[in-house]
Amino acid sequence: MPGFFFSHNMTELNGKEDCKLAEGKIHKKKQKSFGADLKNYLKCMVPHIESGIKTSNTRNVLLSTEEVIQWSQSLEKLLASQSGQGIFREFLKSEFSEENIEFWLACEDYKKTKSDHLQGKAERIYEEFVQSDAIKQINIDYQMREATAKKAQDPTPTSFDEAQKTVYTLMERDSYPRFLKSKTYLNLLNQLQPNTSK
Repeated sequence: MPGFFFSHNMTELNGKEDCKLAEGKIHKKKQKSFGADLKNYLKCMVPHIESGIKTSNTRNVLLSTEEVIQWSQSLEKLLASQSGQGIFREFLKSEFSEENIEFWLACEDYKKTKSDHLQGKAERIYEEFVQSDAIKQINIDYQMREATAKKAQDPTPTSFDEAQKTVYTLMERDSYPRFLKSKTYLNLLNQLQPNTSK
């Protein structure tokens, strides 16, 4: 047919598009389709979630009910899980506060940085999250913003510790309790426990 072009790789493209949709727009969908969206998102995060392909250490790469239940024990346990981080980040996106987890993760990465790379990373974190006109400005008071700015100028592995603690506490007291009561979390638990009475 003139005017039409079909890629021989259409299924591969559709798979990538599904991942993009699941990663970027999960919170914008209607609640009816939430289960399917979450399933697509998890498939993108954990590549073999449906097939149960075994890893080299012969454990299934599956999101377990136990792991998801552990997330409710503390924010620390939620953030210790790669899947937990991803799902919590999607929840924070729906509340327009994903800068909190992004800053926290950037700080975790920063702490592992070799000393000769600290300056560059400190500048990036400061510009992205801390300075007063930052694109993803975190919610810290003026004094802490100023103190963090000074520490970032002569960076050490602990330059962002105080600001990171403040943001962690903010998530722990504010976003995390709402996450545990959210449809995001409760629907995931229901999906993993299909036999429980709803």
